[in-house]
Amino acid sequence: MTLEPTEAGGALRLPSDCSISSIRSIHETIQEALGRQGPLEIDCSRVNRADLTSIQLLLSTAKTGAAQGRPVVLTELSEVLRTTIERAGFAGDEMIDQHFPQKKGGSQWPRS
Repeated sequence: MTLEPTEAGGALRLPSDCSISSIRSIHETIQEALGRQGPLEIDCSRVNRADLTSIQLLLSTAKTGAAQGRPVVLTELSEVLRTTIERAGFAGDEMIDQHFPQKKGGSQWPRS
């Protein structure tokens, strides 16, 4: 399974299954997207299955983007993904926002 571009064109949409069984293809697609120019937006709205591997991948993607000077933001965290992030030890919205940059309600990209 691969990530799908959203209708906006600039974002990638995570598939519904972001568990260890599909993480390799998701990783490959994210790596390809990180090789392109400009910010990377990842739509998380359809995720209905997630585990620690997906959290590790999203955290690594955000840190890699920051190191490259390229903003990476998550949009529309599904409830399943948010719960998995919290179970991984990122308790509360402030901590989640600190480690997993999010684009909310038309806000601008985070500044480096």
